[in-house]
Amino acid sequence: MEYMDSGLRYTPKKEPEWEAADQFLPAYDNKKFEKKKGPGKVGAVIGVVIFLAVVALMAGLLVWHFHFRKDLKVKRMYTGSLKITNQVFEDAYENSSTPEFIALAKQVTTQLKNVYTKVPQLKKYYVGSTVQAFSEGSVIAYYLSEFEVPAGQEAAVDSAMTAINQQVNKERSSYNRPGNALVLDDVVSSALDARMLSRSFNQFLKYSEHTRTSYIGKIESPGFPDRPYPANTFIQWQLRADPGYQVQLDFDTMNLEENCKNDFVKIYDSLVAIESRVLEELCGYYSPSEPMTFLSSGNVMLVTMATNEKRNYPGFRAQVSQVKRGSKGTTCGGQLTGKKGSFTSPNFPNYYPPDTLCQWTITVPQGKSVKVTFNTFLLGEPGEEKSKTCRKDYVDIDGEKVCGEKPKRTVTQTSKNNKMTITFYSDKSYVDRGFDAEYEDVDMTDPCPKEFQCKNQRCISSKLKCDGWNDCGDMSDELGCTCKATDISCKNGFCKPPFWKCDGIDDCGDGTDELNCGGCPSGHVTCNNKKCISEKLRCDGIDDCGDGTDERQCNRGSGITCTETTYKCKNGKCISKVNPECDGEKDCDDVSDEAECDCGQSSFKTSRIVGGQDAEEGEFPWQVSLHVKGGHVCGASIIHPKWLVTAAHCVQDDGKTRFSQPETWEAYLGLHKQRQIGSMVQKRTLKRIIPHPYYNHYTFDNDIALMELESPVTFSDYIKPICLPSPQYVFPTGSTVWITGWGATREGGFAASVLQKAQVRTINDDVCNKLMSGQLTSRMLCAGILSGGVDACQGDSGGPLSFPTGSRMFLAGVVSWGDGCARRNKPGIYTTVTKFRGWIEENTGV
Repeated sequence: MEYMDSGLRYTPKKEPEWEAADQFLPAYDNKKFEKKKGPGKVGAVIGVVIFLAVVALMAGLLVWHFHFRKDLKVKRMYTGSLKITNQVFEDAYENSSTPEFIALAKQVTTQLKNVYTKVPQLKKYYVGSTVQAFSEGSVIAYYLSEFEVPAGQEAAVDSAMTAINQQVNKERSSYNRPGNALVLDDVVSSALDARMLSRSFNQFLKYSEHTRTSYIGKIESPGFPDRPYPANTFIQWQLRADPGYQVQLDFDTMNLEENCKNDFVKIYDSLVAIESRVLEELCGYYSPSEPMTFLSSGNVMLVTMATNEKRNYPGFRAQVSQVKRGSKGTTCGGQLTGKKGSFTSPNFPNYYPPDTLCQWTITVPQGKSVKVTFNTFLLGEPGEEKSKTCRKDYVDIDGEKVCGEKPKRTVTQTSKNNKMTITFYSDKSYVDRGFDAEYEDVDMTDPCPKEFQCKNQRCISSKLKCDGWNDCGDMSDELGCTCKATDISCKNGFCKPPFWKCDGIDDCGDGTDELNCGGCPSGHVTCNNKKCISEKLRCDGIDDCGDGTDERQCNRGSGITCTETTYKCKNGKCISKVNPECDGEKDCDDVSDEAECDCGQSSFKTSRIVGGQDAEEGEFPWQVSLHVKGGHVCGASIIHPKWLVTAAHCVQDDGKTRFSQPETWEAYLGLHKQRQIGSMVQKRTLKRIIPHPYYNHYTFDNDIALMELESPVTFSDYIKPICLPSPQYVFPTGSTVWITGWGATREGGFAASVLQKAQVRTINDDVCNKLMSGQLTSRMLCAGILSGGVDACQGDSGGPLSFPTGSRMFLAGVVSWGDGCARRNKPGIYTTVTKFRGWIEENTGV
């Protein structure tokens, strides 16, 4: 019996349903009852009648509220499991139509009813129960119970159901228990996810799959892959493995609607949807390159799927197999010895199983200390993001608990002797990808030889101390510093890089870096051209600044005066809103601001690998790798099926190679790893190259070029265009942007194998120009890295500087020149795309 229709079997004859509605008193004509010079008998009688009518009405409402209102019932469904310790599992229990299943199920529901009748909060509201399935150990019964609860009493019933195991324990120890009664233990119960009770479902489907050693099963959403999954449907798959084995579930495709409130898949470590046993909830589109493998704690698992009225997504497909308990990948813990080594959570880099406890004892040679460092640490759980107590999944390092998601190599610990104990614990709900760690022996007196030891015991290069960057992760490398003459000396003792001065962001933490920035006095507006005007002149319909700054974001529709800074709709009218294009709101009368917005979005869920620099496949689908003679030379960005944007300096001839000629180049679109040309990659030759006519190879001014492909590319999940900004688009100082590439420059050097990504931050033009000795022009944009580290940003010449806004990314800049975006305190310089928007459109039509 399905969750959604189970209550119908037990629902008694219903009382008339009361619908909640606003009650309105009659609207009387007040003029008829205005006070007259004399009361009069007629007026008095009428007054008495009205008074009695009002009293009767109020009495009626009170009677309704206290008598009938209490009859408003709310349907509450609870799923759960219980262990029957005096029974042995039989194969017939796997089939719900066998006499053995039916007989045992009847006993279970009878005893459940008996338990509920002993609890006052449950007895009067109980409707009935069904057993959904049985599994091994001795016998575990999975049940569904229904209650009709008066409105307002739901919390009390929830609380009683949560504590039902206490009542079962009391029943088990009772002397009055019949001799042939089932002995129940370990009773679990929780309210069913309300989304699974949706009245919109018009189809309920149920499947079963029992995998075996020589058999791999398959489950998939209905219609996959030929057509989208059906709308308004609830589906469940009950998965089993043989005794002594665990269920392994491998998704090779997961493509659902992005919002889990609409369509979702939930996986349970159970055979019914017990919320305290949920392993993961999935929706959206996951890259096939990102593995999603789940293990059960026992030999059963449940997969559920719910869809709403729309059905325009392919769905999912997964393989079901079994893994012998105790085999590699399912176990963890043990004795680790030697000078160095490594260990991981079970099933890493896939999801670890629930209900797991492991302990490692690490021993290194006498006189040494154990130092452990976690390369990856992903133990996140919904609702526990800011937890400091680590009540759920955690790693315990010599008595100190760590949980949540931590950046790469920031979790580290050194022991006080030559031994260390590490414990990994996962509870029965929600799993994550876990960790991989390495250990080594270090000198007790000097655990960081020739390096700086952070307060959190992490070791970093001594050169990184007092450089303005939080390399330790706990700021301990930036405490007690003496700032260089060129640094910003914060009042709180920190030192910060000079190009963070007056960038609009409080980097010091006490506002020091934003003082004396030459802004306008209080009550005035600072125009983009540095002019100061009175706040009263803002949004008065007159361009008082002279550059239109004071008339932006004035909440006026189409029809304002057009300036260089206002967005121009296709119909020629201008609007004051900043960056209106492709933001999901129709600002122009002709809706042209939302036209041609199929750009700047990755199909896949964003990677959760904290601190990693490798991009995921398809994460930046507009990134192009430009090859010459079989090797990567420059990057580029896709803006149209036939057009790329790159840097002009990439296509300048030198003594050996004619880079200006189309036949010299090959463009690889959808590429992720160099020299690995998969099915998602498309290779194209070039038809023509158009460098900007005013490119200056001495100053790198106007460093932009266009490339037309010989044949158009086919867009896919791995190949998509980035959004082009309008000429008026604003990229605020201090904004976080992404730089991507394979790390090579045209002048030589070694390319990174996998596409790299790093976050950088746009920098104030005046500050950057001083830092770069006055070499910036008005067509250049400056950005520096936020996280620091020589290898933090490995960008390519000609590649994109991607600006995220909402769910899209816009092409803010083209990688042009500088001292390399990976070097500290040396920002990268990018060609500002907004300055060339007209030129791009003129040459490409885009």
